Amino acid sequence: MATQMSTASVTKAYDRWSPVYDLVFGPVFKKGRSAAIVAAERIGGRIIEVGVGTGISLPQYSSKNRIVGVDLSEPMLDKARERVRSGKLTHVEQIAYGDAEALQFADNSFDVVVAQYVITAVPNPERALDEFARICRPGGEIVITTRVGAGDGLRGRIEKTLMPITSRLGFRTDFPFERYTDWAATRGDVELVESRPLPPLGHFSLVRFAKRQPQPAFQPQGHGQ
Repeated sequence: MATQMSTASVTKAYDRWSPVYDLVFGPVFKKGRSAAIVAAERIGGRIIEVGVGTGISLPQYSSKNRIVGVDLSEPMLDKARERVRSGKLTHVEQIAYGDAEALQFADNSFDVVVAQYVITAVPNPERALDEFARICRPGGEIVITTRVGAGDGLRGRIEKTLMPITSRLGFRTDFPFERYTDWAATRGDVELVESRPLPPLGHFSLVRFAKRQPQPAFQPQGHGQ
């Protein structure tokens, strides 16, 4: 049976996680966070982190960049704002409420869109990916850390069995990589440029999409008389 996720249920789940999120998930996702930031800063500039949570990654960004962070959970955002204040993170431009599926930013607003462990936690992943592509400028990148489902086999069956439980906790266990490649195939403006496993145990991946530069319109050559 398919398990439905909603924006409201995900928000409530992460409101509940907020007091212990850094303690529970901080060590597990540490290497993935670092890998995402390194990838984002290869381009640098104005970077948005969608699903910024408690802001645990914000101190790692270079002060040469300008960072915007958005999240659904106000308790998480309160922790992120306090982290910005206490750490004097002047490179953080804004911390604000934001829904990954309906981002309140203009097209081409950011050089890099970072989404760490977010796509498997939104009700409509492809809609969120469309939003990431919309707000990323041509020549920029979308940098994602993500759980990747096992597909077939024992682990895949376990992931499917756990879905009713993990959905209530705010994330999916069953999420095949093909959902990324199938999404990219529907668009002419993004290209998968990297996918590699991350610790722990290779159950997570770093995925990068480049936003293509628009092609110049074809201009037919005139013929002389």
